[in-house]
Amino acid sequence: MTSSNPQPRWKVTLDGRDLTATLMPRLVGLAVTSCRQDTADQLDITLSDHDGQLALPPTTATLRVWLGWDDSGLTDKGSFVIDELEHAGAPDVIVMRGRSANLRSDLRQQREQSYSDTTVGAIVNQLAGRNKLTARCHPDLVAMAIDHIDQTNESDINFLTRLGKRYDAVATIKSSALIFCPIGQGTTATGQPLPKVTLTRAQGDQHRYHVADRNAYSGIRALYDDTRSSKTRDVLVGVDDGKGVKTLRTIYATRSNAMRAARSEYTRLLRGTVTFNYTLARGRADLYPEMHVTVRGFKPEIDAVDWIIVKAEQLLGDAGFITQLELEHRDAKNPPDSDV
Repeated sequence: MTSSNPQPRWKVTLDGRDLTATLMPRLVGLAVTSCRQDTADQLDITLSDHDGQLALPPTTATLRVWLGWDDSGLTDKGSFVIDELEHAGAPDVIVMRGRSANLRSDLRQQREQSYSDTTVGAIVNQLAGRNKLTARCHPDLVAMAIDHIDQTNESDINFLTRLGKRYDAVATIKSSALIFCPIGQGTTATGQPLPKVTLTRAQGDQHRYHVADRNAYSGIRALYDDTRSSKTRDVLVGVDDGKGVKTLRTIYATRSNAMRAARSEYTRLLRGTVTFNYTLARGRADLYPEMHVTVRGFKPEIDAVDWIIVKAEQLLGDAGFITQLELEHRDAKNPPDSDV
């Protein structure tokens, strides 16, 4: 039977061994951070070592975490490879930090490689294969042609991040899978729709709505090498008002690559002009980046926005279990484009 005042519940295993009962009286804080811009989710667990009886775990160990409430059950937040340890005091504490991808693997090895006459899906498959990951590339991106792209003295993890930015895609590693899917589509890497969530003002205790100047950039210009004329040409996404055009620094190999990069940057900047931060007094472990959110009970301008989650922090500690969300406006407008 659950009480009328629900209590947070959590579970932690270390290499498959349930340590919840051992860690519960020592827990100072636990945080799971999922951010669209990061290649891996992060786990931070702070434990009291006031009596010096806690042993330091190996930095190759795997932690698995569940979070929830006694009246609604637990949500699996995934597995995390420990890659950082701290022991500090006084009072003495141990901090274990892990990520959903083993970033000490070949992912960080510097490579020299060129990719020509290929597709996004083929590159994602190649990156996943040599790092022993399962490739999950969204159907809208898998067949997208790439004329040429270089990986020059660059790790796979950095190259993946750059590829995601070029195609305005989420590029992340979770549960031994390399995920590559469009930002703001509200779908999984296989194209299935993500759940849509409605949050009310009564569920939270802090919020911040922010609007930046939507006209800071009227357009994005990208340069490319025109092999037929042996000249550098440019494409423009948006409009040139004479003062608000941003020019990308890279010179692209083809017009299509330049146009794709300009569109991605224009869309990214447009989304970030309207943001909303919201803290839920009762944590929601089921919320994660790219989910679509509707809010109710705020100003009409806020309630009317189709929001997407950019970052979700699940925090367990003295304040109980809360969730901090960063959201941005999902603006679906298609900008005009042209050759200049």
